Amino acid sequence: MTVMKSPLSEDNLKIVGDALQGALVDLVDLSLVAKQVHWTIVGPRFRSIHLQLDEVVATARTYTDSVAERAAALALVPDGRAETVARTSGIKTVEEGWTEDTAAVRILVDALGAVIARMRDRVAATEEPDPVTQDLLIGLTRELEKHHWMFQAENVKAAA
Repeated sequence: MTVMKSPLSEDNLKIVGDALQGALVDLVDLSLVAKQVHWTIVGPRFRSIHLQLDEVVATARTYTDSVAERAAALALVPDGRAETVARTSGIKTVEEGWTEDTAAVRILVDALGAVIARMRDRVAATEEPDPVTQDLLIGLTRELEKHHWMFQAENVKAAA
């Protein structure tokens, strides 16, 4: 059933659709990973990292909606179902059990780094076919890179 017409050509719509769907899956999974670590973190830096994880979740959830609505505006059907996320996400699964604060930081550095690498590819891919989508992805990537920087700073050892 087709209810919408896209302003993009079929070729451009395919490129942009792949970028938006990939971004949607990454963001849904990033929010789940960050929330799982948020619930299971233990250690001396519990509180600060616990709160920092909520910031990542808020960013991911906000942009999840923006990405899905951009897809819908282009007559694409966004797919954020659990089975789709589990099958297509590029983020490593969080291990079961409690998560030490140092491990929590590593998990988020890795997850954010993986998502950012794919987002930068999507930014490049959407430049020509749809600068509007590219702009959305640029703003999203900027926010993710800020979180990535902050978690990386948590891992730096003070100079003696």
